[in-house]
Amino acid sequence: MRITRVLGAALLALGLAAGPAAADSSPSPSASADDDAPTQAGTSFRTAAEIEQGERATASGSTGDYLYWSFPADTGQRPTVKATVKLPARHGAETWQLDVYDGLRRRQACQYGAQSRTAAPDAGSVELACVLRTVRGWSEPWANDPLPGTYYIRLTVVDLAASDLGQPVGAEVRVDSKDIGGAAAVDGSLGKPLVPGIAVKSAEGKEGSKEAVLSSFGRDGWSSGWWSDRWVWTGIGGVLAALAGIGGYALTRGSGRPSRVPPGA
Repeated sequence: MRITRVLGAALLALGLAAGPAAADSSPSPSASADDDAPTQAGTSFRTAAEIEQGERATASGSTGDYLYWSFPADTGQRPTVKATVKLPARHGAETWQLDVYDGLRRRQACQYGAQSRTAAPDAGSVELACVLRTVRGWSEPWANDPLPGTYYIRLTVVDLAASDLGQPVGAEVRVDSKDIGGAAAVDGSLGKPLVPGIAVKSAEGKEGSKEAVLSSFGRDGWSSGWWSDRWVWTGIGGVLAALAGIGGYALTRGSGRPSRVPPGA
């Protein structure tokens, strides 16, 4: 009975300690739309409009244009990109496509979501979505894994009637992330996040040199590093294994000298 009470108290204490870690890994509520969100999109990777996660960015353009935005994503996040295109009256169906690229401008595959969709001639809008893979803290050079840094969104029409080319359209883009936490943690981390200008930053204090303008993303610092909540669960597993060993020994060692053995033996 005493062993049972000790094990029960230890499990209760571990459950209370693990509570905050489990709460930290749950998705945070989405931020409301920001009045300072951009109202125009870029026309290339270099001129992509910067948006923060949780902002709803808008833009106006013409069918046939390439619209670009960029956003930050850090280790352990699984970004979801959503876009809505408001369409004018037109002569035929149109197919729109949403593509996402990482800081090395490698196209990232979508886990799920309607990345490409065809709008009927009488449709007033078309909605697209792309759920990316979880951002990793480190990857092999040959791999195409998503890494922390800047990500680019490209929205364009890929199929339409020639008579509808150049028609005015409106677009809305929003990015949200779910924090996956230690479930996707890996050993290792990048030296620097993949953000524009990070590779050409000049040394400070060198006379006549100019520093490259780095992205404003990650103002509070990037969280890439060795710590993740999987260390908490690893510690809990070690403690439980030790308690199980102690309990098993207490149950199997018996009560002492067997009764059938004479006292003088």
